[in-house]
Amino acid sequence: MSNFTTELMTALFKGEGVEEIMRLELESAMNELLKVELTSFLDYEKHDPRGYNSGNSRNGFYVRQLKTRFGEISVEIPRDRNGEFKQQLIPSHQRSTQDLENMVIQMYRRGITTAEIAELIEKMYGAHYTPQTVSNMTKVVHGQVERFHKRPLNARYSVIYCDATVLSVRRDSVAKEALHIVLGITPEGQKEVIDYRLFPSESCENYREMFKDLKERGVQEILLCVSDGLKGLKTVCLENFPMARHQACWVHLQRNVNRLVRASDKRRVMQDVKLIYQASTLQEARQQLEVVLKKYMKVYPKVIQLLENNEESLFSFYDFPQEIHPSIYTTNLIEGLNKQLKRDTKRKEQFPNEDSLDRFVCMKFLDYNQRFSVRIHKGFGVVTAELNQMFKSE
Repeated sequence: MSNFTTELMTALFKGEGVEEIMRLELESAMNELLKVELTSFLDYEKHDPRGYNSGNSRNGFYVRQLKTRFGEISVEIPRDRNGEFKQQLIPSHQRSTQDLENMVIQMYRRGITTAEIAELIEKMYGAHYTPQTVSNMTKVVHGQVERFHKRPLNARYSVIYCDATVLSVRRDSVAKEALHIVLGITPEGQKEVIDYRLFPSESCENYREMFKDLKERGVQEILLCVSDGLKGLKTVCLENFPMARHQACWVHLQRNVNRLVRASDKRRVMQDVKLIYQASTLQEARQQLEVVLKKYMKVYPKVIQLLENNEESLFSFYDFPQEIHPSIYTTNLIEGLNKQLKRDTKRKEQFPNEDSLDRFVCMKFLDYNQRFSVRIHKGFGVVTAELNQMFKSE
């Protein structure tokens, strides 16, 4: 265990602040980086005999004060005898290490591990930055995580999508846990990750807790809740937002139908089911459902039972303008977000603790929200008036 890690662990054990330890570690690391930068410029190590005939040499240093997130540090800027050395670590007139810290944080947000960041800095500057130091620098995002979970929310969402994805996190041992995500679209068409929570397993009870928190943070009305086949989620949503409709994801329904059908019948059955939600009107969709129920009642009774059990949530999307139907009869929107999150986390393999996972996921979702805050989701831009009218009629 390094001296830095030992000091940090001792401070944490005693309940003391760790800012001073981080400040001293950052000060030491930056001064070391500057020394290595001068060595690279002169092309010889300190006390190397080759330096006697090089025509240039070290000439002490001058001190600059830099403001960091951990407090002010003293940086010793090295000089050469000929006055030719221009250090690159700290831009001229800069009185803050924010650029370096932001670089570390940006790499962390993109899924690069702290060990990889430390290795990259070592390759760039020739000096060692411990993964623990890098990890401490990334902890400045903790305040952003708290603000994300406590920020005021919109009073109205036209649609919310609920889904969970599994990520590996270490506690006493490493195990997969369920990250519950709620994604929303406002009446104006902006998408945003409303909130997320980590739980040991997926459960509608977890969403009950999340929905309660959404209400406390300002959400008053929701027109439609779209989810997969998680049992009980519809009830939980309606308990908190009684005027909302629920839409079962047709992609998940098709997958469930598919596993109940013989291989030789799959194409025919799936085509018949597909015609249900592709119907132009609600009346046509109900007629096609009746066709399917009668056609396969004796052959595939479990398929019939599956459709009948979800019948109340099959056609809610028909209550909305046709322009947004492709976006609201499946959970594809949030499924795509989850797939991207999984790709980004592959580099990490596992998170060392829940705080690390929370910071990483929050940075991803902050980027997502910022990216889509100025975009209107397909179809929603032309139906804003209709959606606002639906809120008024509730």
